[in-house]
Amino acid sequence: MKIIGLYSGKLSNIGEKRSPTGIYKQSVEQVSVDELGIIGDIQADKRFHGGPEKALHQYALSSYEKIIKRYPLLHKQAKSGMIGENLSATDMNEHNVCIGDIYNVGSCVLQVSSPRIPCWKIDAKFKQPDLNHFISQHRLNGWYYRVLQAGDITLNDKFLLQQRPNTNVTLDTMLKVIHGKAESHLIQLTTNATGLDHEWQKRLQNKYQLT
Repeated sequence: MKIIGLYSGKLSNIGEKRSPTGIYKQSVEQVSVDELGIIGDIQADKRFHGGPEKALHQYALSSYEKIIKRYPLLHKQAKSGMIGENLSATDMNEHNVCIGDIYNVGSCVLQVSSPRIPCWKIDAKFKQPDLNHFISQHRLNGWYYRVLQAGDITLNDKFLLQQRPNTNVTLDTMLKVIHGKAESHLIQLTTNATGLDHEWQKRLQNKYQLT
């Protein structure tokens, strides 16, 4: 689980209405990270991106492969860094990363807090109207981290798993819960998962009328 990409971006615009966005990232070799993510990186819409619970975004390399298989004409665009992520690493995806996982990365300590929910800006960037739906339908979302310890991350640093409090709550499992495609015991496990973003915990409690 080695970092092969680090990405940071400035404020830009996207779409017909020239909406502000931070989805356009540039590759960098080293970053400094605090509780809000990469210092100098921009998240334009704080309702959905950024903040302590969504400080860093990672996207799986294998998800790009699936996008290209479905949309061959995107083979030059669908590559590491293009979904707006901050981190890209080998051998990590929604099936082997769990909610609440704690990793040492460089001199940082990061904890997986929630999946990312894709938005219309992905369609706009790739000029592919149904890409956002495809990503959501196939649970290729990527995920967010909170920063437990600030520090620096450099290309080729490794993700070293320190704790896995929720062995049965992969990101894919949580996405199934979100979409109403999970068994009741997984709904309970996910809603009560250690390290889950509290906002998501409340959403799932309301969705399934849990207390």
